[in-house]
Amino acid sequence: MLGHSHATSGALAWSAAAATLPVTILTFPALQDATGHLGTVDLLLGVFLTAGAALLPDADHPDGTISHALGPITHTACKLISWVSGGHRGATHSLAFVAAVAYGTWAGEHWLGRWFTLGLVFFLLALAVRALHLCPSGNNFKAWGPIVVLASAGTFAMEHWIADKPVWLPFAVGLGALAHLIGDCLTERGCRLFWPFDVRVSFPVIERTGNKVETFLVAPLFTVGTLAILWYTITHQP
Repeated sequence: MLGHSHATSGALAWSAAAATLPVTILTFPALQDATGHLGTVDLLLGVFLTAGAALLPDADHPDGTISHALGPITHTACKLISWVSGGHRGATHSLAFVAAVAYGTWAGEHWLGRWFTLGLVFFLLALAVRALHLCPSGNNFKAWGPIVVLASAGTFAMEHWIADKPVWLPFAVGLGALAHLIGDCLTERGCRLFWPFDVRVSFPVIERTGNKVETFLVAPLFTVGTLAILWYTITHQP
């Protein structure tokens, strides 16, 4: 699947999870309101950050969306990760990777503190901006320069609202990565979900990445579904 499809799938996954799962799975009781739901602010922040997190498995793709998000920095990092993980749809497209990024987020929040949280927020917003085409196309400074500006502005805005250790963030990051894997399993190539075992899981619904089904049906449905769930959840909160 393409970057914008992954981003919208992450947003949909978060909005659906926040609307249906018990709040104890998403966060600790300390961040509940009187009725036991996530507050509107946390709900909306999670949409954007999960959308960005849904790009993380493609860190093994030197020519993917994540590779061009922050210019030479992300491109070099993706080339290195691709080499270490055995190429595209290898180690980073596994359930082990989902667990690793979720735990890594929790560990970073608790051991490194506020600056880790804000740094992660910036990075996830940068991925979302690139994937959702909120910046010029291309791989030069004219493309990733605006990404830095928009992600910085978003981080500055979120800094006022997000907790020092947002306990829902590890869940959101892991959920975004999992949504990516599910999306790629809908293609013929599938994913090695149980890496390091060489077993590919595939339920081919999308014949080819970027085809008309994905572009004109799947991605728009993800977007509409996200907006509908958010509207229902927010308007029906006591």
